[in-house]
Order: sequence, then C-alpha cells, then structure tokens
Amino acid sequence: MQRPLQILLIISAMLTSMATDTHAQTADSTHTAINNRMVQNIIAQDSLRTDSIYKKQIERNAELSADSSRVSMKRTSTLPESTKPRFIPDPQKATWLAVVFPGAGQIYNRKYWKLPIVYGGFIGCLYAFNWNSQMYSDYRQAFLDIMDADPNTDSYKDFFRPGYDFEKNEEYLKEVFKKRKDRYRRWRDLSVFAFIGVYALSVIDAYVDAQLASFDISDNINLTLTPQMIHDKNNLNPENNYYGFNCNITF
Repeated sequence: MQRPLQILLIISAMLTSMATDTHAQTADSTHTAINNRMVQNIIAQDSLRTDSIYKKQIERNAELSADSSRVSMKRTSTLPESTKPRFIPDPQKATWLAVVFPGAGQIYNRKYWKLPIVYGGFIGCLYAFNWNSQMYSDYRQAFLDIMDADPNTDSYKDFFRPGYDFEKNEEYLKEVFKKRKDRYRRWRDLSVFAFIGVYALSVIDAYVDAQLASFDISDNINLTLTPQMIHDKNNLNPENNYYGFNCNITF
C-alpha cells in the first residue's frame, strides 16, 4: 500500500511542477509581450516626437531663410549712395544731346538744378531781343518821319505830351531819335549774340560736367604751408636771409 501511495505522490508532484512551469512560462511570455508592446509604443512616440521636431526645425529654417531674404532685399534697396554704382556719363553723348536740344546735356548728366539757369538765360535773351526789336522799330519809324518833309507822317509825336513845341526842338529831336534808334539796334544785336553765348555755354557745360564725372579725386590731396628761410648765395651774412613760405601739394 505504501508503494502505490508513493507513486501517486510522485506523479502529483510532477504534475504540480509541470503546471507551475507552464504557468511561469505563460506569465513570462505575457510579460515579454507586454514589455515588447511598451517598447514599441515608446519607440513610436519617440519617432513621432522626432518627426514633429524635425518638421518644426524645417519650418523654422524656412522662416529664417525667408526673413534673411527679405532683410537682404531691404538692405539692397536701401543701400547708401556711396555703395551704389555711380553713374558716369559719356562726354560725347552729353555734348551731342546739348547741341541737338538745349538743356538735354544737363538732363543726361543728371544735373537738373542747372536747367533753370540754362532756360532762364534763353528766356532772358529772347525777352531782350523782343524788347529791343520793338523799341528799335518805334524809334526808327519816328526818326524816318521826323526826317522827311511830309507833315502827315508824325509818329514821333507819340513820344511826347500834347502841346510840345516840335519846331523849336526839331534838330535836337532828330539827334535823339537817331541815337536811340542806333542804341536799340545795337542792344538787339547783342541779345542775339547773348543767346548764342548761352547756347554755347550750355554745350560746353554739358561736356565739361560729363568729362569731370570720371575725374579721380583722391582723399589724400592736401595743401601744406610751412615757413622757410631763403639764403642768399652771394652774401654769407645771416642778416641778409629772406623769410617766406614753402607750399607743398600732395595727391
């Protein structure tokens, strides 16, 4: 009786051990699956977090690039005059423009402030020509009328008040009308030469201005004056020395 009982105890112990091992293996597998799932979730979250950070970094880099481009464009548009390319006119082109149309050379050289001077000179010469021409015409006709013997030609009387004694001062009036006729004719001719002079000066100014636009003026140009003693070679007496200034120009 004892031996079958021992056999049953041994079999029961073996079954219990096998059940325990199976339960342990099941628990281990379950725990391993849970751990694997947790690891996968962590990796997925890290991947998502990494992707979002990477996307944010790309967007930030794009914003910085756009901002730098706008700043660069703004700096380029607001460059000071010293950094912008300097306009250098062509003297030959400026001269021909000034010859064809007065003032066009100054416009080409971008010296707009000279236009009132040029056109003011032309307008002044034209006004002087018109005024002197009218005065010359009036005094010339008056001189011709007072010199002829026709009493009906008396335009010279328009220069005087009514009741003036022309017969008494006839010789004097002839001399006055002749001088004034010659004077206004001379001034009319001078106004023509003045007009030509203004035209020539506008052409010369356009050429010289365009020529000097490319003239290099260094910042090192300076003028220094220093006192100097001039010795007389023919006289060794120090009292006969001269004092002056030495002028030095560096460029």
